[in-house]
Amino acid sequence: MSDSSPLPPVRLHPEAELARDALSTPLLSRAARLARWAGPETRVDAGGGLVDEQLPAAAQALSLSGDDAAALAGEAWRVALDAGLVEITDEEAGTVAAGQDLALLTGGSPHDVLAVWLAALETVVADASVPDLDGLVDAMDAGGEVDFSSLDWDPEAEAAFLDGVLGNLYLLTVSEDGPGGTPVPLPALAASVIVPSDMGEPTNDILEQVSDAMMRLDDQFRVLEPIGLVEYQPVDEALMTDADGPDGTAGEPSGPVDDTDVTRYGMVRLTPLGAYGLRARLLEAGFEAPAVGELADKGADVLLDGTSAFPPAAAQAETEQWLARREPLAAARELLAAARGGDPGAPLRRLRCQQALSLVGAQAEPALRDVLDDPELGGLARVWLSEHGAADVPPPSEELVFWLTIDTVAAQLQAEGNSEELQALVEGLARQHSGFFAAAWRVEHPATADVLEAMGRLHPDKRVAKEARKAAFKARSQRGG
Repeated sequence: MSDSSPLPPVRLHPEAELARDALSTPLLSRAARLARWAGPETRVDAGGGLVDEQLPAAAQALSLSGDDAAALAGEAWRVALDAGLVEITDEEAGTVAAGQDLALLTGGSPHDVLAVWLAALETVVADASVPDLDGLVDAMDAGGEVDFSSLDWDPEAEAAFLDGVLGNLYLLTVSEDGPGGTPVPLPALAASVIVPSDMGEPTNDILEQVSDAMMRLDDQFRVLEPIGLVEYQPVDEALMTDADGPDGTAGEPSGPVDDTDVTRYGMVRLTPLGAYGLRARLLEAGFEAPAVGELADKGADVLLDGTSAFPPAAAQAETEQWLARREPLAAARELLAAARGGDPGAPLRRLRCQQALSLVGAQAEPALRDVLDDPELGGLARVWLSEHGAADVPPPSEELVFWLTIDTVAAQLQAEGNSEELQALVEGLARQHSGFFAAAWRVEHPATADVLEAMGRLHPDKRVAKEARKAAFKARSQRGG
């Protein structure tokens, strides 16, 4: 995932709802219970972790039992410490007290609660990148430092791998053509960071890397689920029995195995709370990760420019929130004023303005009538008035029709590139107007030459394409470039 372009906007749930979700996550709720349990007799080691003698009592305070009770209690304590729910009062004595942020979980705002949860999330994501602790102990030298060269593990590479996977999961979740809230198969997610985008049939080596990545992710998502980042269905353990025979040879599955059932290979879904958390991490890392609703209190110029890169449904949702805060006629006038201009982004602003005005009712009519004689806005004004059944709409001049056509194609080029829809539009224009190119090159629009050149590139008929290129050449010559 590249940070060179903005990500699709995410539709976040209200902070109050997300804060409730955060408080109910198993790991944060355990961390809060341990912070309230801790007292003057609680002791920690040099790293801030509970001393071994305290772990049974901590596990009991959390109503945990079983072989992993102490480990779960230790994990909850680390989260409590890192999230500011407890603090060390005397490092030498190893004593602790409730941290200042503990009160935020009950008396703070939803934003305060989410800030605590984000701190907890960072601890858990860091933990998820760490391999089996037994291996780390074996790799320690006499000074207590980990000799990473003896491990088949690169901390920075492992953290980057997990960040890449989580970034792709976020992208799949927020993209309009992605699965949305539907769980993503673990093999597909692993492949998204392993298989090169230009590779046809994956090689055996690549497939083996994907398989290894799946096993790593299976462990990592098990760690990430208790903090509420994801909902995870683990890999079916029966799939691994062929490598787990008692004598080291291939074992036999305990029951029938359906290799075509993709859910057996693990399924992961980003939760609404997880979308909030990953967006916060992406923003911190320098990515442009917009959220629907951020532009609602901004001016129309910011709205039209800001939604220029949005997919259609997100652009409409953002615009609806913007309009909801304004009186229709005033909103229409502000939108029309912001749509003017001869800069390269102006055609797309006008297209977004036209789309926004389609959401405004008949109260906007005076604003549209005011711009009927405007050379840049008169065309879209006539379209709006006609679509709304207004009376006495003056017919457009031929010059205005051609200008509006160039403006519309320029906007579509900026919004979609060389899409199939744009190709169909180009073919339709050339078919309906036999003399289109003979007249179009004369249009006084900054994008005329670029539009005609694109039409020549997009039209499948070589003769028509040649006409378009010749018209583009004439347009450039007329404008002196």
